[in-house]
Amino acid sequence: MPRIAPLEPPFDEQSAAAIEALGPPIGLFRLLARCPARARGIQGWGRYYLSRQSALSLRHRELIIDRTTALCGAEYEWGVHVGVFADKAGLTQAQIRSLADGQAKDACWTEPSDRAVIRAVDALHVNSDLDDDEWCELREQLNEDEVVDLLLLCGWYHSISYVARAVRLLREPNTPSLPRVRPRRRETTR
Repeated sequence: MPRIAPLEPPFDEQSAAAIEALGPPIGLFRLLARCPARARGIQGWGRYYLSRQSALSLRHRELIIDRTTALCGAEYEWGVHVGVFADKAGLTQAQIRSLADGQAKDACWTEPSDRAVIRAVDALHVNSDLDDDEWCELREQLNEDEVVDLLLLCGWYHSISYVARAVRLLREPNTPSLPRVRPRRRETTR
């Protein structure tokens, strides 16, 4: 069970409006709408990145989101995005598996821009930075606005992954499960 329960119908007027503004009443949106002001704040961010306003193509956007959520072990969000957007982004089953637990050098990645995006996401996840070689490779494939959107989107989906995992959101019906949730090292100080 989730540690914090998403809202359940019937929704009060403010919560219903917040959920409607975010999108379909999936668990994450119902969780965020527990505080309608928070949901409204998040709405603008999502509206930009999940629209054609973003500098990123649908394909690159989904590579970033799917890879980030897989690296974070956020099965809930990975399943939502793969279930809704993988076909629209032209992702093959081999590419979906690779995003979950493969590498940018896997044979399924034939486009240099796809490989550069995946490598950048991996580097950001591990180092919170891109070294000069990673930066140059990414800039050879993406323009400056696309790079800025990649950096922000990767960070945003770390945040979404933290929420989905820590709250223990249950997978949405009919969404795929993450093929393998990577083990995480536990390094906390108390």
